[in-house]
Amino acid sequence: MKHLVVLTGAGVSAESGIRTFRDTNGLWEDHRVEDVASPEGFARDPALVLDFYNQRRAQARGVQPNAAHLALAGFEEEAGWRVSIITQNVDDLHERAGSSDVLHLHGMLNQMRTVADENTVYDCPGDIRVGDLGPDGAQLRPHIVWFGELVPAIEEAARLVAAADAVLVVGTSLQVYPAAGLLHHAPARCPIYVVDPHQPEAGRRGVRYVAAPASVGVPQVLRELA
Repeated sequence: MKHLVVLTGAGVSAESGIRTFRDTNGLWEDHRVEDVASPEGFARDPALVLDFYNQRRAQARGVQPNAAHLALAGFEEEAGWRVSIITQNVDDLHERAGSSDVLHLHGMLNQMRTVADENTVYDCPGDIRVGDLGPDGAQLRPHIVWFGELVPAIEEAARLVAAADAVLVVGTSLQVYPAAGLLHHAPARCPIYVVDPHQPEAGRRGVRYVAAPASVGVPQVLRELA
């Protein structure tokens, strides 16, 4: 069975209505990223950070998978390929679209853990407040990889890319890590497709660029692969 590995970023979720800080000059929903997406920000003002992610969690519940999410799930079901999705997004839109093999590099909004144990993860169906404790007695926090924290899933992601027959990058820049570093693990003759409405002037050699939004470019690439 052929294996398609898909690297997805904020540009995929943006078409469903989820904003990304990179589109707003370093502000994420009018907050400095350092204040709401770093261990230091959480230490300074845990109530602010928890409320920020409570709002993001509620927002994510109110949006739906778009044509890019649905096309990837349909390709897995209909084309006879194994499809592994490695996403930098923290929403569950890929899963809700029907994709069965999704690796979240940066954690998930609908999961939580305590500040004392990064390895034990719990479902998070609602809000987290200051004073909400886990079974170990420590404060609960979102299961999100913040700036300055390690990305524990990066080694598994590299193994997936190394076993790919084709790689599709969508909604994330090849200049931004970890996506840029992961491509170095692709087999030498593995075709790489990049779907991005802003095609770079100096493209990467051996990469097929599709200058289109995710909802248009992803189905186009999948039709070619099929």
